[in-house]
Amino acid sequence: MIDWDALAQQLSPLCSRPLLRNEPMRRHTTLRVGGPATLFYRVSELDEFARISEWAQSHQVPTFIMGHGSNILVSDTGIHALVIYNACERAVIGKETYAETGIPIRELFLKAAQQGLSGLEFAVGIPGTLGGALVSNAGAYRQNIADLLIEIDLVSEGKRQRVSPDWMQFSYRDSRLRRPCAPPTALLAVRMCLKPDAKRAIFARARHLQRQRIEKQPPESSAGSFFKNVYDHALAQRLPGLPTPLREAGVVPAGFLIEACGLKGYQIGGACVSRKHANFLINRGDATASDFYQLAQKVKQAVHEQFGVWLEEEVLYVGWTTDMPQY
Repeated sequence: MIDWDALAQQLSPLCSRPLLRNEPMRRHTTLRVGGPATLFYRVSELDEFARISEWAQSHQVPTFIMGHGSNILVSDTGIHALVIYNACERAVIGKETYAETGIPIRELFLKAAQQGLSGLEFAVGIPGTLGGALVSNAGAYRQNIADLLIEIDLVSEGKRQRVSPDWMQFSYRDSRLRRPCAPPTALLAVRMCLKPDAKRAIFARARHLQRQRIEKQPPESSAGSFFKNVYDHALAQRLPGLPTPLREAGVVPAGFLIEACGLKGYQIGGACVSRKHANFLINRGDATASDFYQLAQKVKQAVHEQFGVWLEEEVLYVGWTTDMPQY
């Protein structure tokens, strides 16, 4: 049993502002659900972030590091841990760009584009931070953040170190930090390679991608795409109505399968499958985390019964089990 009062007293000297107790997580997630964090701290200076992470990991303190809360579903009972809100946002833009992981990835794209550097156009409509993008290897339109990386500055198992991108074991919308038994890790900053291009061309590509997002994505509170797309050539070949480029690539959008099950508009409590895009689960205003969890299970079961595949969540469940991974 952790004595959180004693722990807060030990941690406070490392912090430049007060620690918060029992902070409601619904204030910090885009789904607008989630119970309290036992301890909550917003950090905006990188060395302080590293120092707190080293201390927490060395003392085996359960820790969850978050950005804008756009890809997580926090349980109604909350997070029994130290939650660090990463607001470290410094960036130095160049062909070799340095960026701290708390920077909103849309802002990083804009800074790079203004200097005629390309590679982050896919991020224009992603609501989260660079750190969250790294954990889930975020991307869009078959591009991934991992492809741009040179080096990562992190704290893992109590030690600050610089590692190659291979350390993260990236795959489609995944990294080692999403997996069971992930090592306690704080992602601090990265170096990435961006390519020079005409500003007009960069912004034209970004506007095209943004228009697609606006046309397809609902405005209500959501966590973004809830499920990963399915990579299955055999399934893709037998689906009528799947666009030819997707069929040839063997890519089946999760939203395509959910819509085919007739689940658009399906609702449990205040959580609902969006009528605009079936891979978005939205908050009608009074949803609980349990509503979203039950709705996700309903969707997965329906897709499995009709198509024989299990959808895998892109969204991370946080605080739902005692084996909560630390990021």
